[in-house]
Amino acid sequence: MSKKSLIINPGSTSTKIGVFEDETLLFDLTLRHSTEEIASYASILDQKDFRKNIIVNALKEKNFDIKDLDFVVGRGGLLKPIPGGTYAVTDELLHDLEIGKQGQHASNLGGILAREIADSIGVPSFIVDPVVVDEMVETSRISGVPELPRVSIFHALNQKAVAKRYAKESGKKYEDLNLIVVHMGGGVSVGAHQNGLVIDVFNALDGDGAFSPERAGAVPSGDLIKMCFSGKYTEKEVYKKIVGNGGFNAYVGSNDMRDIEKMCDEGDKKAALIRDAFCQQMGKNIGSMATVLKGKVDRIIVTGGIAYDKYVVASLKERCEFIAPFTVYPGEDELLALAQGGLRVINGEEAAKEY
Repeated sequence: MSKKSLIINPGSTSTKIGVFEDETLLFDLTLRHSTEEIASYASILDQKDFRKNIIVNALKEKNFDIKDLDFVVGRGGLLKPIPGGTYAVTDELLHDLEIGKQGQHASNLGGILAREIADSIGVPSFIVDPVVVDEMVETSRISGVPELPRVSIFHALNQKAVAKRYAKESGKKYEDLNLIVVHMGGGVSVGAHQNGLVIDVFNALDGDGAFSPERAGAVPSGDLIKMCFSGKYTEKEVYKKIVGNGGFNAYVGSNDMRDIEKMCDEGDKKAALIRDAFCQQMGKNIGSMATVLKGKVDRIIVTGGIAYDKYVVASLKERCEFIAPFTVYPGEDELLALAQGGLRVINGEEAAKEY
């Protein structure tokens, strides 16, 4: 018998929802919130009832009876580091979302809203593969400075989803494969997936790895220290150079790869140089993860919005196809990935993880 689910993915100024029947999307909506509306709330948690009412009313407008749902899934937030998987929204997990265990972010509301809506109709609520998924082996945490351990912050939801998709399509188990998964979006992350665990990954936010459309990735440490103490910038200004105004934004003034592609097609040599540098850095990241897996790589999977860019994909293949064959899944479907995570538990394919 088919199962219906409500998927909730809150962002800073919008709440994306989708209603699925098994893996088939019945409808999705992006519920946008004005800056003024959001600013009227003192904290992320204070937005809960506001967002819940918008979701419930949107479902009514679509003539969808909320009582037809079998489960609800929310985007996972900034919890404590946890292994990948689907987690029931327990009281302890709910508490850590409410207090913002590792920080305040709109995604924290995903599990909170899922639990509240699910409880109102007596069905289970889940979160799936939040950004805090941490399966790194101990050697991957060593940075060279004891006070600065490497951390696992990456596109866990999409990386895990495409890895499991490839496994399913190839008739194999994710847990039996060695994969390098390359996510390329506003941020980029390259992960080494060994037997179902991401044992090493480049910090996609503000740590290491290739630069991205809006993030600097790894930068020369000594020069960064000098910049920090030059007196020219505040801490926030330096951080903005690393996250937000870094990467393509810093060099060519755009974080949209479609703009970069157009510049290159029109003969912009600087844009072409930066794009080639990006491809080189991404190739180096893939090569690095190949050594983590000791050369035993079953597949390299490329995903995210930049995977639509044929030039970038072709360049990565030219550099790295000697390591393993490529599979390309352009874009990312977070709503479907969340639905699939909940469905695997509901259908008994896997057990819900304990937080």
